[in-house]
Amino acid sequence: MHKVDELSENKSAMDDPYFALLQEAISRAHAPYSGFPVSAVVRGVSGAFYSGVNVENAAYPQGWCAEASALSAMVLAGETELDEVAVMANGAAICTPCGGCRQKIREFASGKTRILCYGPEGLRATYTLDDLLPHSFGPDHLK
Repeated sequence: MHKVDELSENKSAMDDPYFALLQEAISRAHAPYSGFPVSAVVRGVSGAFYSGVNVENAAYPQGWCAEASALSAMVLAGETELDEVAVMANGAAICTPCGGCRQKIREFASGKTRILCYGPEGLRATYTLDDLLPHSFGPDHLK
C-alpha cells in the first residue's frame, strides 16, 4: 500500500481525472439506509472512464456496490479489460472495495491493477489488486 504522500505521481485534485468523476457520481449514490454513499470509476484499456454508485435497497441484501455498477457500465460499453479502479467514500477511514467487489474486479483485471482510494479531500491511498486480494482466483485458472 502506498499513502498518497509516498506517490511520485501525486497530482493535485485539479489534475486528477478521477476526482471530479468520483465527486459527481457520489452525489447520485442511493444510500438512504446506511448514509454511506460510495462512488467508483473504472478506466477500461481503451482509456474510457465508467462511473458507478452504490444503490441500497430496503431488502438489504438486494443492494449493490459502486464498483459493481461501474464494472457493469464498462461491460455494457463493450469493454472486458480494465486498467485502474478508483473508489470514493466520505468516511474518515480509507475505503477499499469489499471482498466481493475485489473478486468482481479480478474478473477484468490483473493482480497489478491499481486501486485508487479517495476521500472528499482527494487521493488517500493506492493499492494493487494483489495487495487487496492475494492468491486470487481468476479467469486464467479456468483455462
